[in-house]
Amino acid sequence: MGEPVSEPHKDRPMPALRPALTHFLALAGLLLLGTACTTAVAKDAAAPDARTVSAADHNHRPDHPGHQGLIVIGHRGASGYRPEHTLESYRLAIRQGADFIEPDLVATRDGVLVARHENEISGTTDVAAHPEFASRHTTKVVDGITMTGWFTEDFTLAELKTLRAKERIPAIRPANTRFDGMYTIPTLAEVIALVKRESRNGRKVGIYPETKHPTYFAREGRRLDGRSIAISLGAKLVETLVAEGFTDPKRIYVQSFEFGNLIELKKALMPAAGIDLPLVQLYDDLNDARPYDVLYNASHGGDMLALYGGLIGQVEGGLTTATRYGALATEPVLQWMKANYASGVGPWKGNLLPRQPLAPPIDANGDAKAELAGQGTALVHPMLAWALKAGLQVHPYTLRAEETFLAQTQGGVAQSVVAEAMQLYGLGAQGFFIDQPDQGVLAREMFLELSRVEP
Repeated sequence: MGEPVSEPHKDRPMPALRPALTHFLALAGLLLLGTACTTAVAKDAAAPDARTVSAADHNHRPDHPGHQGLIVIGHRGASGYRPEHTLESYRLAIRQGADFIEPDLVATRDGVLVARHENEISGTTDVAAHPEFASRHTTKVVDGITMTGWFTEDFTLAELKTLRAKERIPAIRPANTRFDGMYTIPTLAEVIALVKRESRNGRKVGIYPETKHPTYFAREGRRLDGRSIAISLGAKLVETLVAEGFTDPKRIYVQSFEFGNLIELKKALMPAAGIDLPLVQLYDDLNDARPYDVLYNASHGGDMLALYGGLIGQVEGGLTTATRYGALATEPVLQWMKANYASGVGPWKGNLLPRQPLAPPIDANGDAKAELAGQGTALVHPMLAWALKAGLQVHPYTLRAEETFLAQTQGGVAQSVVAEAMQLYGLGAQGFFIDQPDQGVLAREMFLELSRVEP
């Protein structure tokens, strides 16, 4: 259950705000410019300069004192403007001002970590157009979901490098299809090299890698020939970071939807390598989804105490095949996580700020398409307050600028992605994952500027 967002005290005098009116109007102009730039993407996807609002031209640093600890995370790079998980998407995100870029990590047949949203790659590459790989088309079960296509664990890195990336959601982002066929699949090492090159003039960009399906890759998954994949994504991640000399804890967050994976990193894998990096526990839908590692280990006779330790005692009923993410989003669990392995949490924004269907949908941006179909409920899930009280960072996912992903307030005001981002900052979130990093940077600048109080 969520809690109503409290209204400000209506009879309390408002403190004097800075900037002055002229500065406020300038910020409003930036907002309009940001909106215009987002619209321009659909008209001219080949002009990267048109995508970056002036706010993104400043020197944005993860540790910039003026940011007061607020960060912007380029979700799969600048995936609103380029095909996701490509070096060009990451590069654009950095140049738009993102503090961290997010590579989702899966493994190749020869054990190299590459950046893909899923290990099934038919939706994000041109693999179907390669007849030499037709025989590798197959059906597998990944985290309990049946998938048919081509899978990274059945390709060597050299083979994957012959493929080219394409836009994953062309119906929503048709402008991005102009870049189909232009970019290769990057390795984690190549992503790190890019971040090093782009970190200059005192700016230090970070990475926010996610281990995708770690239980599948380590224990459950099979290759085409039937052999176990048997690759620890956590071990490979640590190995690559150490090999590339990229282990500064101020420049890395490691995230996962699985719990055992992060606990193993904290208790065993990172200490063995002599590093200590902040870990962020991701949450799928609190009401219906179940952490796959808990489900798998509980149903396969895993040693739950050895895998999860004291976490078991914090969850009502223990950890079982029926455990949902919601049971792991309670105040005792969040406090235990902070004390034992996690530096932050990444909840789905739809749980944190619940929405209800809006019928009929409305056309909020004037393009003659009624695509805004959600309305805020004015509720905030108590997980937010519990996490902040425990000292955890809160980085919700995913903010997207397109109308189909937006909502209106209870009062009937359609919220842009900039307004949504400012709302999250105002509620205490220290960062968020966003497909259009320039809009996230703009939101941060507006939020901080409008929040300054005259002495």
